[in-house]
Amino acid sequence: MSQLTSSRTGLARIAWWKPLLFLVVVVAGLWYVKWQPYYGKAFSAAETHSIGKSILANPAAHPFRAAWDYALIYFLAVWKAAVLGVILGSLVQVLIPRNWLLKTLGSRRFSSTLFATVLSLPGMMCTCCAAPVAAGMRKSSVSVGSALAFWLGNPLLNPATLVFMGFVLGWGFAAVRLAAGLAMVLGIASVVQKLTPAATVTLDAPLAGAIVEQDEGSFIGRWASALWILFWNTIPLYIIAVLVLGAARVWLFPHADGAVGNTLWWVIAMAIAGCLFVIPTAAEIPIVQTMLVAGMGIAPGLALLMTLPAVSVPSLMMLHKAFPAKALWLTLGLVALSGIIVGGVALVVL
Repeated sequence: MSQLTSSRTGLARIAWWKPLLFLVVVVAGLWYVKWQPYYGKAFSAAETHSIGKSILANPAAHPFRAAWDYALIYFLAVWKAAVLGVILGSLVQVLIPRNWLLKTLGSRRFSSTLFATVLSLPGMMCTCCAAPVAAGMRKSSVSVGSALAFWLGNPLLNPATLVFMGFVLGWGFAAVRLAAGLAMVLGIASVVQKLTPAATVTLDAPLAGAIVEQDEGSFIGRWASALWILFWNTIPLYIIAVLVLGAARVWLFPHADGAVGNTLWWVIAMAIAGCLFVIPTAAEIPIVQTMLVAGMGIAPGLALLMTLPAVSVPSLMMLHKAFPAKALWLTLGLVALSGIIVGGVALVVL
């Protein structure tokens, strides 16, 4: 009996290397891709009140050229974070004990959603780079609400973006983003969780063949399988969608002087356009800064600040096998509605 107990204790001790390895990869990856570069960028933003040129500036007239130019700029900006996102999304399936994930993030309770929101803060990823991690969490049976909170929290509550925004656009914009962003993350995740049937949370059909069992096969084999499935389910659609949106950017975001007035119509238009387009982390700041200088009203600017980083067509497509379709449609609609509400309040108050 004592020998059996000793054997089980030994196995438990050996298992600790898995979450420890995951933590090392997370810290090293985020330090290299996010934390260290953003630390220096914050000082630059404080000094120059700018974090660079708008990614939408000077689009080519030909749609194919516009698509290629935008995709090149975009992927050069995000490729490191995208690679890290796919690696973390696959590792979470084979290194983190599924019982722990079910206990902490698998519940439909608000506490799980809140915990996932807190976990999103160090990530600082854009919506597309956070999508593979959210997909990996879902494949490990994390609830819809928790995975959504993690996914939305990464871009909307990014501490570095809030600091950049304060130095570039003003601390009033940053305060609105923080308050409205927190309400969006917790509110949207909770509503979608409530309206998603319990069966699809833990037994989502598209995930059935993709779940990697942690106790079968070698670590390398299981990780390779998880990595390949996650890559194939997310990256090809991601690339195609970015190219299409690169071609459409001229019509989505007009830059003519005074074209985007301070009206409810433009609040709605910018909120919807923001939900469709894809940008790197914090790119909404120079975009809005450029458009404000060109004459855009404050209200549509705030609507764009809330929806542009939150979701995009590519990120939604990347998650089509990780979430029920109803959950993704609800998330898209609620993000757009949130942007309209924030912009509408600004019309009345400002």
